[in-house]
Amino acid sequence: MPDKIPSFDLTRNYERVKEEVRVALDRVLETQHFILGPEVENFEKEMAAYLDVKHTVGCASGTDALVLALMELDLKEGDEVITTPFTFFATASCISRTGAKPVFADVEPDSYNLSMEAVLEKITPRTRAVIPVHLFGQTCKLEIIKPELEKRNIKLVEDCAQAIGAHRMVNKEIWRAGAVGDMGCFSFFPTKNLGCYGDGGMISVPRDDVAAERIKKLRVHGAGTTYFHEEIGINSRLDAIQAAILRVRLRHLEEWNEERRIVADRYMTLLGEKGLLDKITPPVEQPGNRHVYHQYVVRAQRRDELMQFLADRGIVTRVYYPLALHLQPCFAYLGYREGDFPVSEALTKEVLALPIFPELLPEEQARIVDEIAAFYAGQN
Repeated sequence: MPDKIPSFDLTRNYERVKEEVRVALDRVLETQHFILGPEVENFEKEMAAYLDVKHTVGCASGTDALVLALMELDLKEGDEVITTPFTFFATASCISRTGAKPVFADVEPDSYNLSMEAVLEKITPRTRAVIPVHLFGQTCKLEIIKPELEKRNIKLVEDCAQAIGAHRMVNKEIWRAGAVGDMGCFSFFPTKNLGCYGDGGMISVPRDDVAAERIKKLRVHGAGTTYFHEEIGINSRLDAIQAAILRVRLRHLEEWNEERRIVADRYMTLLGEKGLLDKITPPVEQPGNRHVYHQYVVRAQRRDELMQFLADRGIVTRVYYPLALHLQPCFAYLGYREGDFPVSEALTKEVLALPIFPELLPEEQARIVDEIAAFYAGQN
């Protein structure tokens, strides 16, 4: 069998930055300051500058970023938060953890992102926040809902876990993921476009000084001064080693995102050349968007059979996501049924993430598409 093609290869990326990373690690080891501290503060400043926001607050994971953002809103039982059923579990579970109720709205069939028109239809007097997920690396059309949310004092919390570096042009202005709403939530899980070598997360607070300061307290058990707790928070601190690694990797993020876009363009070309566009629907980069392709997710006919066919030939693909959140057993109490969100449900049966990472070679992509073509040729 030919060499295996992984869905993501961290080792190739590490080879590109390992000397810089080792210098950064030595710097932290020399200080012996491992939790928060100057390394984290510097990373927060650099991220705020990159996103063009007033504040960023590091924390222990992307999930905790969502939890802390929602804690800052003081949600209570009976409050509603609108989000997508076609996303990673944490987006909705963090709403439930606050005591609030997740309210789902369907997604767009081409971008897979939350339909902003559907969000507007779901707003009630109990709606306290909306969490759009910039899924797979492409930003939602926030300009459709932002004015209405501001008018109703409904908070906009962006889930940017998969979209760091993505942006959208609105009236000739760049709207960066994480800089548009009241808060943005980021994950630095190792496979993300900006990933660390463990767990890590961050909340961006574009404008609100008071909210930023409160989140900083909430991440350390609600303490403004050590051992003096103004409220009950959680333990969610970004450690200095991860911050040092992220500072190195942030310097390369734009280059890596551009390389991902090149890989995505090459897929489109290869799929077209092989006459596969009637079997495979590539992701759509919507007008005005800069897609950073955290994943390259296609809609595929006979998806499960294709996935096994590729696996048998050493090509690793993944399904994001196989079961929409409104049909997950733990959310049965919400009362949703199959058929409630037809686009999301259709996607769970058709989507397939092809390998994508900055170092993916052209010859590897050609082999992937050749095997896809072989599968469909055998089905005729």
